[in-house]
Amino acid sequence: MTDLTIQLTDEKNKCLYQQIYEYIRDEIRTGKLLAGEKLPSTRSLAEYLQVARSTVDLAYSQLVAEGYVESKPCRGYFVSSVEELLELSSQEPEKVLPAKRHLSSGDEKETKEDMRTERVGEKESAEQIRYDFSPHAVSLRHFPFATWKKITRNILVDANSEMFALGDAQGDYQLRETISRYLHSSRGVNCRPEQIIIGAGTDYLFMLLEKILGRHVPIAMEEPTYQRAYRIFQSFAYEIIAVPMDGSGINVEELRKTNARLAYVMPSHQFPTGVVMPIGRRMELLRWAKEREDTYLIEDDYDSEFRYRGKPIPSLQASDKNGKVIYMGTFSKSIAPAIRVGYMVLPERLLERYIENCGCYASTVSRIDQRILNEFICDGYFERYLNKMRKIYRERHDYLLGLLEPFEKNFKISGENAGLHLLLTSRNNITEEELLGAAKTEGIKLYGLSRACMEELGREHPFQNTVLLGYGAMEKKKLDEGIELLKKAWKAYL
Repeated sequence: MTDLTIQLTDEKNKCLYQQIYEYIRDEIRTGKLLAGEKLPSTRSLAEYLQVARSTVDLAYSQLVAEGYVESKPCRGYFVSSVEELLELSSQEPEKVLPAKRHLSSGDEKETKEDMRTERVGEKESAEQIRYDFSPHAVSLRHFPFATWKKITRNILVDANSEMFALGDAQGDYQLRETISRYLHSSRGVNCRPEQIIIGAGTDYLFMLLEKILGRHVPIAMEEPTYQRAYRIFQSFAYEIIAVPMDGSGINVEELRKTNARLAYVMPSHQFPTGVVMPIGRRMELLRWAKEREDTYLIEDDYDSEFRYRGKPIPSLQASDKNGKVIYMGTFSKSIAPAIRVGYMVLPERLLERYIENCGCYASTVSRIDQRILNEFICDGYFERYLNKMRKIYRERHDYLLGLLEPFEKNFKISGENAGLHLLLTSRNNITEEELLGAAKTEGIKLYGLSRACMEELGREHPFQNTVLLGYGAMEKKKLDEGIELLKKAWKAYL
């Protein structure tokens, strides 16, 4: 039950019941009282305010009549769902930072200050966004909730005291064994369960990696790259070296000119460019790592399950004969973001360092969650769900490509072989800022490629003319409506 701190006044033109009514009404309109919250009983509120109970009854009756509150027999009064009325408040709106209309190249780096500002702006303009083409979003509509509930229920019924013990710091052995078999069959990864470390997301695994490899390590990253990994490496005080890419991925010749001891790459589907690294470039990378003793490649295989053209390409680790690849993956894309289970495969020579430097860290994933995931994979549910989602994403991918045919004259479409997003690059040098701003006027949220860059780009740089279109969470109807609005927004550029 929510307490109400109402300050009653002696205003001659406002009776007491009206003051109570207006206070509660305005609290609901501004979102301070949320749908479903229980209000104090008329008796308790009357006693608190030192007014007659009939005064509170009158105020509540008016709120019920106008739909702000609903009365449930024998239970009390509850706030109704009235989101559509939130903008009708007669009070002055709170002053917040304005939403950014355009994205710029240098100033839009996702520093902590930028992120705080953007969150305020996003709250303010949330109702203006009708279609969000996020490249990170996945579809949850087809998730097998009933199956997940059944596995959870069965595990909890059969659970014993051991289930609630701390468990292995690397993760339960059964799950690591299951993951090792899955990785070998699906990605060609060669590893023992002892080489696998399970953690709550790649953030935690990166932290462990910093403890294993040490601080102030020079690391090369593809330009552009995955910004979250970039920010995490920055927090380690790593010396980050931006290495340009070409049509095959990271430029190894440029990499050789650096003093990097690590190289963070996404060979199966580079984010955000969508480049799939061919076998020749992979061999070049492995030769670079082999040349020096303490040099490693970090392979982030974040969404390798979703490939739509040609045969699946084995992981970089599958070709590694010298123990130079640190392989990382996650179930966030293939199952659901809330699963928060990632894994890292360490080369044999790094296992001793892990045991020595990270032995004090406990596993960050609940043993119950690990057991559920293990059963989900072992009983075949994961494979069936993955096959189903591959089909759904492929259909959305192909459908979106069809909708984008009118754009082909003025935009280059790329990144269409894998993953959950496409790239549109203006052939007429229309800047990212202009493209995003025009789309926003029609309630469409797109994402600029320059945000994934580590270095400030000039206005003529090709990455300044590219936007990302994610389709993972967009059904065909939404794709239809969203692209129609995008045509309208970009009418001057088509």
